[in-house]
This record gives sequence, structure tokens and C-alpha cells, in this order.
Amino acid sequence: MKWNTYIKDYQSYLRIERGLSKNTIENYGFDIERLCLFLETSQIEVSPIKISEETVQQFIYSVSKEVNPRSQARIISGLKSFFNYLIFEDYRTDSPMELIETPKTGRKLPDTLSVEEIDNLIAAIDLSSNEGERNRAMLETLYGCGLRVSELVSLKISDLFFEEGFVKITGKGNKERFVPIGNLTQKYINIYQKEVRIHLKIKKGDEDTLFLNRRGNQLTRAMIFTIIKDLAVKIGLNKNISPHTLRHSFATHLLENGADLRSIQLMLGHESITTTEIYVHLDRSFLKEVMHTFHPRR
Repeated sequence: MKWNTYIKDYQSYLRIERGLSKNTIENYGFDIERLCLFLETSQIEVSPIKISEETVQQFIYSVSKEVNPRSQARIISGLKSFFNYLIFEDYRTDSPMELIETPKTGRKLPDTLSVEEIDNLIAAIDLSSNEGERNRAMLETLYGCGLRVSELVSLKISDLFFEEGFVKITGKGNKERFVPIGNLTQKYINIYQKEVRIHLKIKKGDEDTLFLNRRGNQLTRAMIFTIIKDLAVKIGLNKNISPHTLRHSFATHLLENGADLRSIQLMLGHESITTTEIYVHLDRSFLKEVMHTFHPRR
């Protein structure tokens, strides 16, 4: 079997057995394809079953010259998963990744925006166009519900439970969660639906998709990135932001205003609370305030 066959079987395993999202599966595939490209460039002909630790080590060394430690760690993690799969399927008895160490990357703190910066970002949207009403509703939903960009673009009208005050979100691994939605966000979604979306010629298959482009198709994640980047430039925001920045800001502002970490974890859809704990490191003054307010030895 060629590398491509093993990769396709591995991706099927990730999709069916582990229930990973399409984006995650693609990223795992990119890591292995990068190794394949190295082998081709180096004129090394070897199968995934026969590749040695020395050859993989050469690849990791070449990668370390091109990418930062965080990206290098991700590539190593992806390759470890692939070779563990080959062992699981009895293609190999050992992994060439066993002695390869992951570089220390430290913990990267996410960028956040202040409430004022978010207000300025949304205020910069041109509401004279149909896309403006849609963009305002999208940004309010991203920030108001703390969604991932993939969750935003796949949000369905049938997922909106406004009377109950919740939206149903399908997150990573097709795991569903219910997230509270505020009145302001509901208001802008309703305006978009009644004044803009209703006039679109919707393509077959996207009838239930909430946010659509002007051709009646589901929006791409790249389009959301572009919209936010353009707005940041428009208001002169000197920060490198993305849709995920609004999600980080959602969590941070909840924490700063007294929300408990467990509630934030549930709303974000984090499997482990340790993932959510990264937001604690954003504002240590908040932790000091909690100590002085609640500890008996304060």
C-alpha cells in the first residue's frame, strides 16, 4: 500500500471511530503529507510500515528550521497519532516516534478585546448594505455566545430556541451543547432573518443554514476571518485578531464579571476544564480579588 492509502484509511478511522471534525482530520492529514513531501524531496523511498526513527528524526530536524516550536509540536503530535493508529491496526509493532520529544512551547495566552473595542468593531459595520445586517448579527452571535467560527457558519435556524433563551450548538466531534443567547443577539438575528435573509434565493441544501452569502450558500470560515480583519483595519485596531478572539473575549469578560469556570467550560464546549483554565491566566488581578473577597484568612 502507498502512503496515500494509509492516510485515507487513517482519516476514515478519525472520522468514524473517533468522531473528529472535518477540519481536525484535514490538519492531521497535512502533517503526514508534509512528511511525504520531505521523503520525496530527499529521495527516500520507504513505506509507513518500514520508516525508521532516524528518518523521522531527520524530518523533524528539517521542520524545526522552518516553523516555530508550537507548530513543530503540533506536527509531532499528528505523526504520533498516525503511527499509533498503524500499531492499533497491526501494520506495525512499534512507533518511530517513541523517543522523539515534543519541544516545550509554553502556554500561549489568547488575545482578547475590551468591551469598548468589540463595540467599536461592531459599530464600524456598514448597515446600509444587506451584508452589514448579516455581519452585525454574526459578530454579536460570535461574541454573545462564545462560538467557534466553524460553529457559527454551520448554525441552523432549527437550532434557535429563542423562547427558551438558548441556541443548540454542534461542536467538535459532533457533540451538542445548549448555550444561552441574550436578547440583543436575538434582536439582531431576527432583523437579519426578517429583512435580509428572507429575500435571498437560497441554494438547495442550505435552506436551514442561518447565515448565508449573497448567492444563498453557507458562508466559509475564511469569509468570517476576512470580515473581522477588515473591520479591525477600519477602526485602526492594532491587534492581530480573528473570530476566535471574540470567543476568548466572551470567556474572559464572563470570568472578570464573576462567572465560575465550570459554567464557562460548559458554554464553550471544552471537554476538559484545564482547557478553560487558560482564561484564568489573562487577569491575575481577578484571582487576587477573589482571594481577598472570599478567603477566611483574607
